[in-house]
Amino acid sequence: MTTPIVVEDCKLKKEVHASLPDVNLDLCLTCGACTGGCPASETYDLDPRKFLRMVVLGLDEEVYKNPWIWACTMCARCSYVCPMQINIPKMIYKMRANVPRNERPKGILGSCDNHIKSGNAMGVPDEDFMFTVEDVIEECQEMQPEFKDMKATINREGAYYLLNQNSREPVTEPDEMLPLLKILHKVGADWTYPSVMWGGENYCMFLADDDGWRYIMETFAAHVDKLGCKEVVNTE
Repeated sequence: MTTPIVVEDCKLKKEVHASLPDVNLDLCLTCGACTGGCPASETYDLDPRKFLRMVVLGLDEEVYKNPWIWACTMCARCSYVCPMQINIPKMIYKMRANVPRNERPKGILGSCDNHIKSGNAMGVPDEDFMFTVEDVIEECQEMQPEFKDMKATINREGAYYLLNQNSREPVTEPDEMLPLLKILHKVGADWTYPSVMWGGENYCMFLADDDGWRYIMETFAAHVDKLGCKEVVNTE
């Protein structure tokens, strides 16, 4: 005799339906389209389809115990291909926000706090960043004469493009900064680096820290306006 599936209280499902009207889990067809393009699929033995089924069945505790909700990249591929347009990233964000801040992953938490305090996830002082940029350019000019006129400015007012930088590269892989700088030089782009919130990554978004996310973006936007740049190029 088949054992019936017992659906639990479904507290999380009810909360999602109440706070996120466009995330209707009852529309899920379990087709698996969301899983096909998910970069986090099968991480921690979960994928978007399994995740949704667990929530629908009321397995709230099991869902929160599994670190998969922190593996999601928020890329939204799942929502783009979902025939019922279920907004899974918005649901993931809501779940992350439900976790007490001090219990969220230490790596993401530390990167968020570093960015708020220093302007980048690695906690690099502005002067160290500026020194690294100058050093990388000088070394390239010495080793490759065809780039002897290449320049990288910081906080140059009136530049058309303002370029953000992954803060890991100046710290651990400074040579990885060069390919993009060479391209910008070859095409004659009018660009500059900022010294304020120059880190291109924003871990406060992944941490579901609305206040931190807003502070970083508002501070950065104010600096862009101050410099008078027309476009922001964020490689992240």
